[in-house]
Amino acid sequence: SNLMRDADIALYSAKSAGKNRYVVFTPEMRVALQDRVSLENDLRRALVRDELELLYQPTFELSGGLLLGIEALLRWRHPSRGALGPSQFISIAEESGLIVDLGEWVISHGCAQAARWRADGFALDLSVNVSARQLDDPGLLQRVRDGLRASGLPASSLTLEITETALMRDPD
Repeated sequence: SNLMRDADIALYSAKSAGKNRYVVFTPEMRVALQDRVSLENDLRRALVRDELELLYQPTFELSGGLLLGIEALLRWRHPSRGALGPSQFISIAEESGLIVDLGEWVISHGCAQAARWRADGFALDLSVNVSARQLDDPGLLQRVRDGLRASGLPASSLTLEITETALMRDPD
């Protein structure tokens, strides 16, 4: 029934807001949830539709300004919503488990690009963000090995950066 569905939506909203909370249902919650489900379904198709891209941000040594490497930044070219940054879809990817496939894509494509730059004479190290959900994935190490092996990028040229959410979840 509509009442039970709306109660579930309010329950989900209360749980996501933290412990010991209650939320009064509003129709906007239903719209937000429908939008989130739609975005998750679109994200599942984004990999096969080739809608993802990597942008590369340079990293510099502060004292001398020496270019140290590049950080891979994931963007999604959504067919109707336009360019989406990580803040608009990474949390959905983490909650749904899609972050594992997205992470594999980033590692594979990032390593390949860094290897091409090395072949062109630009020996840049690559940094890739790894989320808490990816760290929980027992296949992460193999995914990294596969990305390095396929690209020919030396392992010493890849840095896996642990995201803030992973550190906040388990500081040790």
